[in-house]
Amino acid sequence: MRLSRFFMPILKENPKEAEIVSHRLMLRAGMIRQQSQGIYSWLPLGKKVLDKVNNIIRDEQNRAGAIELSMPTLQSADLWQESGRYDAYGKEMLRIKDRQDRPMLYGPTNEEMVTDIFRSSVKSYKDLPLNLYHIQLKFRDEIRPRFGTMRSREFMMKDAYSFDLTREGAEHSYNKMFAAYLRTFDRLGLRAIPMRADTGPIGGNLSHEFIILADTGESEVFCHKDFVGFDIPGENTDFDSVEGLKAIFDKWTSLYAATSEMHDEAAFNAVPEGERLSARGIEVGHIFYFGTKYSEPMGAKVQGPDGKEHFVHMGSYGIGPTRLVPAIIEASHDDNGIIWPASVAPFDVVVINMKAGDQACDDTCELIYAALSKAGKDVLYDDTDDRAGTKFATADLIGVPFQIIAGPRAVANGEVEVKDRKTGARETMTIEAAINRFVA
Repeated sequence: MRLSRFFMPILKENPKEAEIVSHRLMLRAGMIRQQSQGIYSWLPLGKKVLDKVNNIIRDEQNRAGAIELSMPTLQSADLWQESGRYDAYGKEMLRIKDRQDRPMLYGPTNEEMVTDIFRSSVKSYKDLPLNLYHIQLKFRDEIRPRFGTMRSREFMMKDAYSFDLTREGAEHSYNKMFAAYLRTFDRLGLRAIPMRADTGPIGGNLSHEFIILADTGESEVFCHKDFVGFDIPGENTDFDSVEGLKAIFDKWTSLYAATSEMHDEAAFNAVPEGERLSARGIEVGHIFYFGTKYSEPMGAKVQGPDGKEHFVHMGSYGIGPTRLVPAIIEASHDDNGIIWPASVAPFDVVVINMKAGDQACDDTCELIYAALSKAGKDVLYDDTDDRAGTKFATADLIGVPFQIIAGPRAVANGEVEVKDRKTGARETMTIEAAINRFVA
C-alpha cells in the first residue's frame, strides 16, 4: 500500500480527551474515530490490526474444536423473558421496539439465543460435546464509557458457548478453552495470567479472568511471579486429551493469582516474599461454567445413553477483540508510539523514501516494494514528499516492526538502512540483502 493513497489521518497533537496511552496513540495514529460517547469507527489502519487479532482468535477457537456461526445483533425480548434475565439485566441493555411494537434488544451477550438454537436442533447426547462461537458487535450502555475502545458501549466480542451432557464433560470443554486462551494471548504477544473470578450463585471454581500486566491497568492484581515464565501449550496440544488438558489447567491454577475483587491477603502473604507480584492488570478474556442455568428454564435437554432426558451443562467464553487492541498497545509502546508484535502489526514493513522524486531513490523503493509484495509481505510504502523527520515520526507512531530507509547517499552505494522498531537497532546493508532478509 502506498501511503500517498492510504487513508490514515495522523494527529500531530495529543487529543485532550484521551486519558490513557492506548487511547491517545490510537487516535493519533488514525486507527479510530469517536462517533458518539463510547462508539467508534475503526479506520483502515485500526481495522487491519483488528482483523489480524480476530484471525488469531478464530484460528485457536477452531483448533480447540469450536465451530463458528453468526447470530444477529438484535434479539427478541421473548428469549430473555424466558430465561428470566430481561428485567434483571439493568439499564446497560438497550431496549427497543420494532414497527409491530414487539420488544427487542441490542444483544449485550448471547446465552439465550445460542440456547434457543441448540434446543431446536440437538436432541441426542451423540451430538455432544458442542461448542459454538461467533465474533460480533455487541452493545452495553455503560454508565461511564472511557479509555477509547478499552471500555466502549459498542464493542466486538468473541463469545463461545459449550454444551455437554455432564459436569465432567463440561469441565473438559472448559479446559479446552482455558488452553486455547493461553495460546491465543501468547500469539498476540501478551502474557495473560488466568485468575480465579467470582462464580456468583453457581459456586465452584470454574470461572477465570485472563489478565495481562500493564502499568496503566484498570485494577490491582496479585500473583506468584512464576506465572511470567510458565510455558505456553504448544501448537501440537491434543484438545481431545482429558488428562493432558487437566494437567495444563492444574499447572496454571497451582499458584496464587487473584484480582482485587477475589484477593485473599492471608493467602497472598503465604507466598514467599521474593515470589510475590503485585501490579496493575487489564482483563482480556473471561471463561465461565454455569451448568444448567439457561438450559433448565429454556428446556435445552437431550436424550442420554440411559434413554432419559437431561438438561445440558453449559459454559461461556469471551474475548473482546476491540479491547485487546488497546491492551496490546498498553503493554507494548514507547515515547514515540506503538510497537506492534509482528503477529498483529498492520504492515510487516514500511519502506521509507527519503527523497521522493529522486530517480535513484524512487527506483530503489519501487524495487523493494515490488519484491516484498510479490513475496506476500504486507508493505507500506511511504512515497510522500514529507520531510524526513515527519516520515520517521509517522513510521514510529504506527509501530510497524521494521523500516527500510532509502536515502540518496546510501542508495548511491547500493545500500539501504533497516531499522528494528522495537529495539531501535539500525543496520546498513545492500539492497539485495535487505530484500532477502524479509523474503527468506
